[in-house]
Amino acid sequence: MAPCGRYLYIPLFIMSTPQGDLGSCGGVIMIRFGPAGIPLSCKGRTLKDGIEDIHNLGLNAMEVQMVRVNVFERFPDEEEVGLTPLDIESDLIMEIARMKGKKEVRITQPTEKIRDDDSLITLASGLVQNYIELNELGEMGRQMDVELSMHTPYYMDLASNSDLTERCMDNIRWAGIMTDQMGGGIVVTHMGLYGDGDRKRAKKAITNNITDIMGWWEEKKLCPLLGLETSGRQEVFGSLEEILEICDDVKGVVPVINFAHVHAREGGGLREPQDFGALLDRVKDYVDGHFYTHFSGVEHEGGNEKRITPIKKGDLRFEPLADFLVDEDPNITVISSSPLLEHDAMYMKVIYERVLTKRVAKELKNRKANKAEKKSAIHDEEEEDLAEDLELDEIDKPPKIKERSRKESTSDAKDAASGQPKTSSSKPAAKKKK
Repeated sequence: MAPCGRYLYIPLFIMSTPQGDLGSCGGVIMIRFGPAGIPLSCKGRTLKDGIEDIHNLGLNAMEVQMVRVNVFERFPDEEEVGLTPLDIESDLIMEIARMKGKKEVRITQPTEKIRDDDSLITLASGLVQNYIELNELGEMGRQMDVELSMHTPYYMDLASNSDLTERCMDNIRWAGIMTDQMGGGIVVTHMGLYGDGDRKRAKKAITNNITDIMGWWEEKKLCPLLGLETSGRQEVFGSLEEILEICDDVKGVVPVINFAHVHAREGGGLREPQDFGALLDRVKDYVDGHFYTHFSGVEHEGGNEKRITPIKKGDLRFEPLADFLVDEDPNITVISSSPLLEHDAMYMKVIYERVLTKRVAKELKNRKANKAEKKSAIHDEEEEDLAEDLELDEIDKPPKIKERSRKESTSDAKDAASGQPKTSSSKPAAKKKK
């Protein structure tokens, strides 16, 4: 199991060059892509099949979908008494209902021993049969480098404080237990509609209920974080500002950015790399160094999401986000919530790697050009230094004296000995005519 509140990271790939580090274009790439659920192309429909297929597709994340939540209550079999829910192979036991005096208490602790007069609350979610499978999934994910997480049922109501609210809170608690058992890093949830009351009252109720959940979370010493996902419609609680306010108030809660939802709710505001950068900058102080996000295409109108689409069908493009990821190299998981699931997860990975490759090639080209320019500059400087040295040598040399012939030197010596002045010419003077 991964350490509490931490993710087990293995790099997607490492790019290196003889020149060493390339800044944002090289080194360990801490980015993961994966689908929201078992791949559509997976022949088997179990989570084990899904993890294996994701690994074979070259992806490295999967968000387990807690879609169906069917709860049954039964009495323990005779052979189950004295065992813990972790030991039971026939069912996934989420709670033990036990009478203490005249009051019934519900024990949500997989290590609690079962008594013969207990009632067992079992969960038939279609995900796994028991805790043994959950532990096996975690081990399989670690071996295949597939990061696991879980999403609660999509319809949630944490605002009305009705019986439905209590069931939704149970779903979040149970998702926390299952995610903890399989070594996942985060449980993602929506919070539901504002309801008939005003927004302040809904926000207060939601904040109080999440506070209660996280108090229970801490009491059970669960490792995963609880992620609050941004919503895509104005009537659904979950604007980024609302989520960050809850994160300020409740420990262990982090924002989950659904780019399609934010894009729709803000009227199509995610267009350029700097738009994505500004959005992630707003949440970076809340996520403990790791962004957990969703991406898909989206159709929207008037600040509301109409429907989620494949990436190529909506006006939310992945290329600007890929540019930002290559520039900044953040620690991020991008889950495809597109109807095409693994197809669009692979599409995003291909786009990202294409942008990264171009950036690395450009960086190498620039380095090569800079190296050639530097070499040329050094060569020119050496030539200038050599020319300057030669010029200085010419200045320092004594003036050249023309070498005189030995005959002239001997004649000068005779003149000096006779005391007669040297004539201007060695030829005899011409005789005067009479």
